[in-house]
Amino acid sequence: MNTKLKFLDRYLTLWIFLAMIIGVGLGYFFPGISVITNSFSSGTTNIPLAVGLILMMYPPLAKVDYNLLPQVFRDKKVISVSLLLNWVVGPVLMFVLAVVFLKNEPDFMIGLILIGLARCIAMVIVWNDLAKGNREYAALLIALNSIFQIISYSFLVWLFINLLPQKLGLGNFNVSVPIGNVTESVLIYLGIPFLAGFISRYCLTKLKGKAWYSQKFIPAISPVTLYALLFTIVLMFSLKGDKIMELPMDVVKIAIPLIIYFVLMFFISFSINKCLKVPYDKNVSIAFTATGNNFELAIAVSIAVFGIHSSQAFVGVIGPLVEVPVLILLVKASLYLKRSYKLE
Repeated sequence: MNTKLKFLDRYLTLWIFLAMIIGVGLGYFFPGISVITNSFSSGTTNIPLAVGLILMMYPPLAKVDYNLLPQVFRDKKVISVSLLLNWVVGPVLMFVLAVVFLKNEPDFMIGLILIGLARCIAMVIVWNDLAKGNREYAALLIALNSIFQIISYSFLVWLFINLLPQKLGLGNFNVSVPIGNVTESVLIYLGIPFLAGFISRYCLTKLKGKAWYSQKFIPAISPVTLYALLFTIVLMFSLKGDKIMELPMDVVKIAIPLIIYFVLMFFISFSINKCLKVPYDKNVSIAFTATGNNFELAIAVSIAVFGIHSSQAFVGVIGPLVEVPVLILLVKASLYLKRSYKLE
């Protein structure tokens, strides 16, 4: 099993790009696949996608030592910086990029803003693990983002889509986001794997001991993350594969501000934390939590408010197309930066 995991890790970039190509190919050559996939939905939740994301997140969250979380909470500097980056810098930066690049495409602009307001609670745990970040800090920051998301997402949508564009003369968009959609997304994509990871660690360490749990159980379930990640990528890209191939220039229009956003957010976050002398493992957790976005929530909200075939939902699906390769490169960049990073 260890050999398998190392083999997957070594060629991870290749597997992800192949999964993207397969997903787009399926959506383009077999457009009916999106109809079949969407038939397995409950409300705005795509069940196969939810299963893939839950399986993807379960092993990293099962690895977290939850006994360390109270200790992590005491590091107010790290938590404060993370919240500032996630809930002020990130939304403002995405709003500015959406206005600069897409003000003549208001539907795309709104879709991009919705992404910027949806802070990452899912795939960040994978990027954090690949970049050797601190699991406990990542788990805490994801949990905090989830709470803030439930409390503030609807208000932020009103502020950044209904109020600011009107004040800036960009248009009058009357967008209302039901708080139930936000809560449902967080509970499904974070609550289920979080609870499963906590119960696994608590019950199995009691029954079998810590050594068995860390040396046997964790290595056995670890490959599930990568298999589920590849499945999720194929599925997400197949949903709009036909549109991606038919509208390549629209994909480029959306991709440019997203690439700029990911790169700027990562390096702004990493640089600020390095100046504050935050150790590398915590810095990586903060940086990837600030850089990634909750596309699942953005897609769910776009479908609920604008419809499954809307331009806003299209932007949400293009998001992972851009995020996956860019964040793979940022994982490699963070590991390169680690060489010159003085651990404290």
